[in-house]
Amino acid sequence: MVRDIRITGTGQLLELSARLRRAGHENIRSSYQRRLRRAAEPLRDDLQSGIRGLDIRSPGRAAGKRGGPSPTTRPLRDTIAQAIRISVRTGASPGAKVWLDRARLPSDIPMGLVNRINEGRVRHPVYGNRRRWAQQNATPLWWDNTVRAHQPRITREVERIVDDVRRRIT
Repeated sequence: MVRDIRITGTGQLLELSARLRRAGHENIRSSYQRRLRRAAEPLRDDLQSGIRGLDIRSPGRAAGKRGGPSPTTRPLRDTIAQAIRISVRTGASPGAKVWLDRARLPSDIPMGLVNRINEGRVRHPVYGNRRRWAQQNATPLWWDNTVRAHQPRITREVERIVDDVRRRIT
């Protein structure tokens, strides 16, 4: 699974970051950061809506099997969506990163679960009973496909930002 996407044209962004530091134009730097963040926001929003709308299905209970309500009232997909974050840096390793923040996930949702959802197959114990397991299926590669769809647009936007800032400081 592509865990995060980093927009770094290392040569261009490093050169631009050094020029910004030398120039000392704080308003240009804040504009640069804001525009990088704005370039990454549609990706974050699509990832969040993608997981919220992801169809995770189980084959269903067999006749005569018991079932019951979920032991938690917290919605899994919405919790994962809220953990998707953006960070922008202009220092030594400049760029924008869209990532899943483990610290924002509750302790009972392991990071491996998110990876397995991306793979399209989630196997888990039934209500914590490690002697009974269930399998649920999801649309595979929801994260990877969303990132791939946004990559050309983000690359074009970052190139435009770099060119604009370069023109302003030279």
